[in-house]
Amino acid sequence: MKRIICIVIFVITILSACNPQTQSDDIVTPETIIPEQSVHIDSTTAGVVFYYPPVDSVELRCFVRPEPNKDPNAAFCCAAAFTLDYDTIADHRRICSSHVTGGVYYRKPQTSRYTGAFVAYNGEWAFLYDKDADPAAFDNAFQSAAHNNGAGFAQEMMIHQGVRVPTTRPAGNTNLFRALCERDGRLCIADATTTMQFGAFIELLLSSGVTEAIYTDMGYGWNYSWYRFYFGGQATYIHQQYQPAATNWLVFYSK
Repeated sequence: MKRIICIVIFVITILSACNPQTQSDDIVTPETIIPEQSVHIDSTTAGVVFYYPPVDSVELRCFVRPEPNKDPNAAFCCAAAFTLDYDTIADHRRICSSHVTGGVYYRKPQTSRYTGAFVAYNGEWAFLYDKDADPAAFDNAFQSAAHNNGAGFAQEMMIHQGVRVPTTRPAGNTNLFRALCERDGRLCIADATTTMQFGAFIELLLSSGVTEAIYTDMGYGWNYSWYRFYFGGQATYIHQQYQPAATNWLVFYSK
Protein backbone atom coordinates (compact mmCIF):
# COMPACT_ATOMS: atom_id res chain seq x y z
CA MET A 1 0.00 0.00 0.00
CA LYS A 2 2.83 2.39 0.88
CA ARG A 3 4.49 1.61 -2.44
CA ILE A 4 1.26 2.42 -4.35
CA ILE A 5 0.92 5.80 -2.59
CA CYS A 6 4.50 6.66 -3.51
CA ILE A 7 3.89 5.79 -7.16
CA VAL A 8 0.73 7.96 -7.26
CA ILE A 9 2.58 10.93 -5.75
CA PHE A 10 5.39 10.48 -8.28
CA VAL A 11 2.97 10.44 -11.23
CA ILE A 12 1.14 13.55 -9.97
CA THR A 13 4.49 15.35 -9.59
CA ILE A 14 5.52 14.48 -13.17
CA LEU A 15 2.15 15.59 -14.61
CA SER A 16 2.30 18.88 -12.73
CA ALA A 17 5.78 19.61 -14.05
CA CYS A 18 4.67 18.92 -17.63
CA ASN A 19 1.56 21.11 -17.38
CA PRO A 20 2.58 24.80 -17.84
CA GLN A 21 -0.79 25.95 -16.50
CA THR A 22 0.24 24.80 -13.02
CA GLN A 23 3.37 26.97 -13.08
CA SER A 24 2.38 30.38 -11.69
CA ASP A 25 5.60 31.97 -13.00
CA ASP A 26 4.49 31.31 -16.58
CA ILE A 27 1.12 33.05 -16.26
CA VAL A 28 1.14 36.27 -18.32
CA THR A 29 -0.94 39.10 -16.95
CA PRO A 30 -1.47 42.57 -18.47
CA GLU A 31 0.99 43.95 -15.93
CA THR A 32 3.79 41.67 -17.18
CA ILE A 33 3.37 42.36 -20.92
CA ILE A 34 6.32 44.47 -22.12
CA PRO A 35 5.37 46.90 -24.94
CA GLU A 36 7.31 46.62 -28.17
CA GLN A 37 9.94 49.29 -28.62
CA SER A 38 9.33 51.58 -31.59
CA VAL A 39 12.33 53.89 -31.85
CA HIS A 40 15.73 52.74 -30.65
CA ILE A 41 18.06 55.41 -29.30
CA ASP A 42 21.85 55.35 -29.11
CA SER A 43 23.31 58.15 -27.00
CA THR A 44 26.64 56.48 -26.25
CA THR A 45 28.63 58.80 -28.53
CA ALA A 46 29.46 62.18 -27.03
CA GLY A 47 27.97 65.04 -29.02
CA VAL A 48 25.37 63.12 -31.02
CA VAL A 49 22.23 61.04 -30.50
CA PHE A 50 21.15 58.43 -33.06
CA TYR A 51 17.45 57.63 -33.45
CA TYR A 52 16.57 54.39 -35.25
CA PRO A 53 12.92 54.45 -36.36
CA PRO A 54 10.98 51.62 -38.03
CA VAL A 55 11.36 51.66 -41.82
CA ASP A 56 8.27 49.65 -42.80
CA SER A 57 6.66 52.77 -44.24
CA VAL A 58 8.30 56.17 -44.79
CA GLU A 59 6.27 59.15 -45.96
CA LEU A 60 7.24 62.65 -47.03
CA ARG A 61 4.32 64.56 -45.55
CA CYS A 62 3.72 67.91 -47.19
CA PHE A 63 1.86 70.92 -45.75
CA VAL A 64 -0.15 69.01 -43.12
CA ARG A 65 2.05 68.99 -40.03
CA PRO A 66 2.29 65.56 -38.38
CA GLU A 67 0.93 65.66 -34.85
CA PRO A 68 1.16 62.82 -32.31
CA ASN A 69 -2.56 62.83 -31.46
CA LYS A 70 -3.54 62.82 -35.14
CA ASP A 71 -0.90 60.31 -36.28
CA PRO A 72 -1.12 57.47 -33.74
CA ASN A 73 0.80 55.04 -35.97
CA ALA A 74 3.68 57.43 -36.60
CA ALA A 75 6.87 56.56 -34.75
CA PHE A 76 9.18 59.42 -35.74
CA CYS A 77 8.81 62.81 -37.40
CA CYS A 78 11.33 65.43 -38.54
CA ALA A 79 11.72 68.02 -41.30
CA ALA A 80 13.32 67.01 -44.60
CA ALA A 81 13.85 69.46 -47.50
CA PHE A 82 14.35 73.20 -47.27
CA THR A 83 11.40 75.58 -47.61
CA LEU A 84 11.65 78.54 -49.96
CA ASP A 85 9.92 81.28 -47.95
CA TYR A 86 7.77 82.19 -44.95
CA ASP A 87 4.46 81.93 -46.75
CA THR A 88 1.84 79.39 -45.63
CA ILE A 89 0.36 78.43 -49.01
CA ALA A 90 0.27 74.69 -49.74
CA ASP A 91 2.26 74.92 -52.96
CA HIS A 92 4.91 72.38 -53.98
CA ARG A 93 6.89 75.19 -55.58
CA ARG A 94 7.70 76.30 -52.03
CA ILE A 95 9.61 73.06 -51.39
CA CYS A 96 13.09 73.88 -52.61
CA SER A 97 14.27 70.50 -53.84
CA SER A 98 12.95 67.76 -56.08
CA HIS A 99 10.77 65.48 -54.00
CA VAL A 100 8.33 62.57 -54.04
CA THR A 101 5.12 62.46 -52.05
CA GLY A 102 1.72 60.84 -52.47
CA GLY A 103 2.82 58.93 -55.56
CA VAL A 104 3.89 62.08 -57.41
CA TYR A 105 7.41 63.16 -58.41
CA TYR A 106 7.95 66.93 -58.30
CA ARG A 107 11.14 67.74 -60.20
CA LYS A 108 12.93 71.04 -59.60
CA PRO A 109 15.59 72.86 -61.65
CA GLN A 110 19.24 72.22 -60.99
CA THR A 111 20.63 73.84 -57.85
CA SER A 112 24.30 73.39 -57.00
CA ARG A 113 23.60 72.75 -53.33
CA TYR A 114 21.46 69.62 -53.77
CA THR A 115 24.12 67.03 -54.47
CA GLY A 116 22.34 64.22 -52.63
CA ALA A 117 19.01 62.48 -52.58
CA PHE A 118 17.16 60.00 -50.42
CA VAL A 119 14.38 57.62 -51.47
CA ALA A 120 12.41 55.04 -49.48
CA TYR A 121 9.64 52.60 -50.35
CA ASN A 122 8.56 49.03 -49.57
CA GLY A 123 10.76 48.92 -46.48
CA GLU A 124 13.92 49.73 -48.47
CA TRP A 125 15.88 52.95 -48.88
CA ALA A 126 18.76 54.43 -50.86
CA PHE A 127 21.09 57.42 -50.69
CA LEU A 128 22.28 58.91 -53.98
CA TYR A 129 25.03 61.40 -54.77
CA ASP A 130 25.92 63.49 -57.81
CA LYS A 131 28.75 66.00 -57.41
CA ASP A 132 27.26 68.20 -60.14
CA ALA A 133 23.82 68.25 -58.47
CA ASP A 134 22.18 67.24 -61.75
CA PRO A 135 18.50 66.44 -61.04
CA ALA A 136 18.53 63.94 -63.90
CA ALA A 137 20.90 61.78 -61.86
CA PHE A 138 18.07 61.09 -59.41
CA ASP A 139 15.21 60.74 -61.93
CA ASN A 140 15.03 56.93 -62.02
CA ALA A 141 15.15 56.59 -58.24
CA PHE A 142 12.50 59.28 -57.72
CA GLN A 143 10.24 57.79 -60.38
CA SER A 144 10.50 54.37 -58.73
CA ALA A 145 9.67 55.92 -55.37
CA ALA A 146 6.62 57.65 -56.88
CA HIS A 147 5.50 54.44 -58.59
CA ASN A 148 5.68 52.61 -55.26
CA ASN A 149 3.98 55.41 -53.32
CA GLY A 150 7.19 56.06 -51.40
CA ALA A 151 9.13 59.12 -50.30
CA GLY A 152 12.04 61.07 -51.70
CA PHE A 153 13.81 64.41 -51.47
CA ALA A 154 17.03 66.06 -52.59
CA GLN A 155 19.33 67.96 -50.26
CA GLU A 156 22.93 68.73 -49.47
CA MET A 157 24.94 65.50 -49.17
CA MET A 158 27.51 65.34 -46.38
CA ILE A 159 28.84 61.76 -46.47
CA HIS A 160 28.54 59.20 -49.26
CA GLN A 161 29.87 55.64 -49.20
CA GLY A 162 31.87 56.44 -46.09
CA VAL A 163 33.60 59.48 -47.58
CA ARG A 164 33.06 63.15 -46.74
CA VAL A 165 31.90 65.05 -49.84
CA PRO A 166 32.11 68.79 -50.65
CA THR A 167 29.31 70.95 -49.22
CA THR A 168 28.03 74.41 -50.00
CA ARG A 169 27.46 75.18 -46.34
CA PRO A 170 30.80 76.36 -44.90
CA ALA A 171 32.53 73.96 -42.52
CA GLY A 172 32.73 76.76 -39.95
CA ASN A 173 28.99 77.44 -39.91
CA THR A 174 27.62 76.87 -36.40
CA ASN A 175 24.19 75.42 -35.64
CA LEU A 176 22.37 72.57 -33.93
CA PHE A 177 22.67 70.12 -36.82
CA ARG A 178 20.73 67.05 -37.89
CA ALA A 179 21.23 64.52 -40.70
CA LEU A 180 19.44 61.50 -42.10
CA CYS A 181 22.04 58.74 -42.07
CA GLU A 182 22.94 55.14 -42.67
CA ARG A 183 25.04 53.57 -39.94
CA ASP A 184 26.00 49.91 -39.69
CA GLY A 185 23.52 49.20 -42.46
CA ARG A 186 20.64 50.78 -40.54
CA LEU A 187 18.70 53.94 -41.28
CA CYS A 188 18.85 56.55 -38.54
CA ILE A 189 18.56 60.23 -37.72
CA ALA A 190 21.60 61.84 -36.12
CA ASP A 191 21.07 64.87 -33.87
CA ALA A 192 23.86 67.01 -32.49
CA THR A 193 23.37 67.44 -28.75
CA THR A 194 24.82 70.95 -28.79
CA THR A 195 25.63 73.67 -31.29
CA MET A 196 28.84 72.96 -33.17
CA GLN A 197 30.59 73.71 -36.43
CA PHE A 198 29.24 71.97 -39.51
CA GLY A 199 32.59 70.41 -40.33
CA ALA A 200 32.94 69.10 -36.78
CA PHE A 201 29.48 67.54 -37.01
CA ILE A 202 30.39 65.74 -40.23
CA GLU A 203 33.63 64.44 -38.72
CA LEU A 204 31.72 63.28 -35.64
CA LEU A 205 29.36 61.29 -37.86
CA LEU A 206 32.28 59.76 -39.76
CA SER A 207 34.04 58.72 -36.57
CA SER A 208 30.75 57.18 -35.37
CA GLY A 209 30.61 54.84 -38.36
CA VAL A 210 28.14 56.77 -40.53
CA THR A 211 28.52 55.85 -44.21
CA GLU A 212 25.72 58.01 -45.65
CA ALA A 213 24.49 61.40 -44.41
CA ILE A 214 22.19 63.95 -46.01
CA TYR A 215 21.25 67.24 -44.37
CA THR A 216 17.73 67.80 -43.05
CA ASP A 217 16.23 71.23 -42.42
CA MET A 218 16.95 72.69 -38.99
CA GLY A 219 16.75 76.01 -37.19
CA TYR A 220 14.23 77.22 -34.62
CA GLY A 221 10.76 76.03 -35.55
CA TRP A 222 12.00 74.27 -38.66
CA ASN A 223 13.46 71.54 -36.42
CA TYR A 224 10.01 70.41 -35.16
CA SER A 225 10.42 66.72 -34.35
CA TRP A 226 9.12 63.93 -32.10
CA TYR A 227 9.17 60.16 -31.60
CA ARG A 228 7.42 57.33 -29.79
CA PHE A 229 9.64 55.10 -27.71
CA TYR A 230 6.95 52.37 -27.73
CA PHE A 231 4.44 51.47 -30.42
CA GLY A 232 1.14 53.13 -29.54
CA GLY A 233 2.73 54.98 -26.63
CA GLN A 234 2.99 58.66 -25.80
CA ALA A 235 5.11 60.85 -28.05
CA THR A 236 8.25 62.59 -26.84
CA TYR A 237 9.16 65.89 -28.46
CA ILE A 238 12.74 66.51 -29.50
CA HIS A 239 11.82 70.06 -30.58
CA GLN A 240 8.21 71.01 -29.96
CA GLN A 241 8.21 74.49 -31.49
CA TYR A 242 7.14 74.61 -35.12
CA GLN A 243 7.33 77.09 -37.97
CA PRO A 244 3.90 77.67 -39.60
CA ALA A 245 5.65 78.20 -42.95
CA ALA A 246 7.23 74.72 -42.89
CA THR A 247 6.30 72.57 -45.86
CA ASN A 248 7.50 68.99 -45.46
CA TRP A 249 8.40 66.32 -42.93
CA LEU A 250 9.70 62.76 -42.99
CA VAL A 251 7.32 60.47 -41.11
CA PHE A 252 8.24 56.90 -40.16
CA TYR A 253 5.35 54.57 -39.49
CA SER A 254 5.10 51.33 -37.55
CA LYS A 255 3.73 48.18 -39.16
